[in-house]
Amino acid sequence: MSENQNLLAEQRRALILDEVRRRGGVRVNELTRKLGVSDMTVRRDLDALARQGVLEKVHGGAVPVMEASTHEPGFEAKSGLELTAKEDIARAAADLVAPGSAIALSGGTTTYALAHQLVDVPDLTVVTNSVRVADVFHAAQRTTGPRQGAATVVLTGGVRTPSDSLVGPVADQAIATLHFDVLFLGVHGISVEAGLSTPNLAEAETNRRLVQSARRVVVVADHTKWGVVGLSSFAALEQVDTLVTDAGLATDARSEISEHLRRLVVAGEPDEDADV
Repeated sequence: MSENQNLLAEQRRALILDEVRRRGGVRVNELTRKLGVSDMTVRRDLDALARQGVLEKVHGGAVPVMEASTHEPGFEAKSGLELTAKEDIARAAADLVAPGSAIALSGGTTTYALAHQLVDVPDLTVVTNSVRVADVFHAAQRTTGPRQGAATVVLTGGVRTPSDSLVGPVADQAIATLHFDVLFLGVHGISVEAGLSTPNLAEAETNRRLVQSARRVVVVADHTKWGVVGLSSFAALEQVDTLVTDAGLATDARSEISEHLRRLVVAGEPDEDADV
């Protein structure tokens, strides 16, 4: 972690969280030296991260929160994390969408960011089980009024989860009758052993149906999702065609991932497999 007086609060907090997770804990005085900011600034950052539930403040510093595999943060809690990474991923993933295609967007804050990038892509059919994603397209249409080429949005029914996804038998039945060109899938965790996983059993089944209905599966996940394992696995890495992630993903993780799926896209870096 290098010193930088001009880091934005979001960037600074992302660096702090990475340091806490990597080392298992940090002290305030260590962070002030490494970040080149005041003691008070670091304490405010730790307060903000503690309110989001991603670390725990202790005397003189902070330690990571040990989450159970069944813990599912709400949409608002997750939306404040890795904002820059999610925007970078969303822009890179949007380049994979062709006008006139039928796509599916699962629930999640990264797919929510992607939806904002897709509102001007013409003639899309968008299937989603995310209330938030559907709202993005509907808000765009309310703002601009009826226009040629506006996306057709199909929102599945179902029971609402803490992350504002619709899951359960109603969602599963609706998805089973559909076929998408590309599925863009947000995940709680991704690893070689567990594949794609979530802490919500009903969401796992709905995600499983989404994967089965897609010709191509694109996972959109920032680097903090690597190595995280939720209660229920719903797909193996080999079922994923493309992972779109950010530059924070470690080199050894990139090598390991590349052994199990067809294409790895790191936002902001040249895509060596762009013609594949």
